[in-house]
Formats: sequence, C-alpha cells, structure tokens
Amino acid sequence: VNISNDLPFAQKRFCGAEGIDKAVTISDHKDVDFGIKYGFLIEELRLLARGVVVIDKNNVIKYVEYVPEVTTEPNYDAALEVAKKLV
Repeated sequence: VNISNDLPFAQKRFCGAEGIDKAVTISDHKDVDFGIKYGFLIEELRLLARGVVVIDKNNVIKYVEYVPEVTTEPNYDAALEVAKKLV
C-alpha cells in the first residue's frame, strides 16, 4: 500500500509511467489524516515524508522508518525482513 498526498489521478499516472500495476495507492491529500497520525506530515509543505510502516495482523506497528530527506529511499530490505517474519 502506498500513501501520498498526491491526488488519485496523479498517483495513477505515476504508477502507469513506472509500470507499477500491483500497488494499492491511497491519497492523503484531503485530510492528511495518515500524515498526522503516523508522524509523516511535513506541515510547512503539506507533503508526507518518505518512510515505511509495517503493521501486523493485529494492527500493531512492528517497524517504522522515517527518512530524513525526501530524495532518500527507505531501507526496503529491513522493512521486508520484518514483514516476512509476520507471514
């Protein structure tokens, strides 16, 4: 699941351009609810910081990474390692 503050049409356009067809995209544009609740909102820019959250089947957060720079990629391998242990 990918969450951003982009509008749904922009998310669809991005996924199409990048050949991404298995992702679920959610827009947090209207209320920035996810950004506020999970601490990803960059208030001055009304954007979400880049990062990863892994949540187990009981809705318990098992892993969170906040990337300090929007142009930096999260450590996907570390998140996948945690997620694989939950399956």
